[in-house]
Amino acid sequence: MNYTKFLRAASAALMIVIAIFMLTPSAWAQSKFKTLYKFSGGNDGRGPEASLIVDAAGNLYGTTVQGGNLSCHSGYGCGTVFKLTPNSDGGWTESVLYSFTGGNDGRGPVASLILDAAGNLYGTTPSGGNLSCNSGYGCGTVFKLTPSSDGSWTESVLYSFGSYSGDGNDPLAGLIFDAAGNLYGTTAYGGAGGEGTVFELTPMSGGSWTESVLNSFTGGADGGGPVAGLTLDKAGNLYGTTEQGGTYSHNCEASNNCGVVFKLTPSSGGGWAEQVLHALTGGKDGGLPRAGLIFDAAGNLYGTAIQGGDRLSCDPYYGCGTVFKLTPRADGSWKEKTLYEFAQYGKHGSGPSAALISDQAGNLYGTTLADLSPTCGWGVVFKLAPTSNGGWHETVLHRFCDDPGASPYGGLVFDAAGNIYGTTNGDGSKTFGSVFEITP
Repeated sequence: MNYTKFLRAASAALMIVIAIFMLTPSAWAQSKFKTLYKFSGGNDGRGPEASLIVDAAGNLYGTTVQGGNLSCHSGYGCGTVFKLTPNSDGGWTESVLYSFTGGNDGRGPVASLILDAAGNLYGTTPSGGNLSCNSGYGCGTVFKLTPSSDGSWTESVLYSFGSYSGDGNDPLAGLIFDAAGNLYGTTAYGGAGGEGTVFELTPMSGGSWTESVLNSFTGGADGGGPVAGLTLDKAGNLYGTTEQGGTYSHNCEASNNCGVVFKLTPSSGGGWAEQVLHALTGGKDGGLPRAGLIFDAAGNLYGTAIQGGDRLSCDPYYGCGTVFKLTPRADGSWKEKTLYEFAQYGKHGSGPSAALISDQAGNLYGTTLADLSPTCGWGVVFKLAPTSNGGWHETVLHRFCDDPGASPYGGLVFDAAGNIYGTTNGDGSKTFGSVFEITP
């Protein structure tokens, strides 16, 4: 399924209607937007799809799917890990920390990174690694980058998927740590049920890591195809989403079900029990969640769905996506509430595929892949603010018009000063991705 192409087609079909209802420029949020770096598509990287992370010094780290070592993948490159360092004059300097070769080291990272206390970086690649898997392309890796005193970085592969039957393949999401230093993540495919896994990597005394599959999805009521990362609560429970599986519905494109929100609880015997907190219907609640979840201080979960929502003033078949909230009940069940439906013919954004972030005031921020407007159409950065009557008000902070930003697949991140940073993927012909900043 290529949902971006679908959004482009919907935009063209609704062009005349949108022109009637389109917002005037004065209604758009006045935000300070700045492009920090434009990728050339060469050795510096091409096509970032992931969120950034920020270290204590204000440096930004991210991944690109292509670029880097251009002897790889027919000259397109097999991806990079990069760093952006702020300069005293207000500019930023990009440096490539590692270029993937497409071999045992991995290929095509699409997920964000995490940092440990020692400054090491950890991430995933959906291919490369064990090249006896997937017809020589590999089934993906978990990798670590270690900084050296001379400024260079050394890559080591902690785990290659496809090493044994049922361990999973195609990790499309990033990782999280628990307090003991174990890593957790998801694979979109593989496992005993063939529809993806939740896995744990445990560090061993000799420096190696052991992989354990905590849950294998079947693609049925339990969910299938997790493409997003996990969230950990204080009790050690894991939460996530699957793009497929759940309750039968004809509302979602190329699928008879629309995904689930799940919880994994560790048991005293060492296993993990899955609970489906909500099965999306593709209706008002949304469908096909591709992003992870975030908690608020009260223990509520927030997420996005790329389809579903208002079909009356958006796409009549699949909708333009939603932002939803899950609230725990005393009996252990969870109540779903749709906070926002992207509507009004998609002019406020369409197709949220990344996780949200929140500020101290409880406002939510995110991105959409597209906005169905004739003037731009390449996605937005949005803010959702709670209102006094219990609703939520959306403000478009920035609208991408391919100059140079196009299609923000990844989410957002705050720095210590409250500035927002993100990436765009580029259109693949004139632009090859960028890193941007929005200041309050």
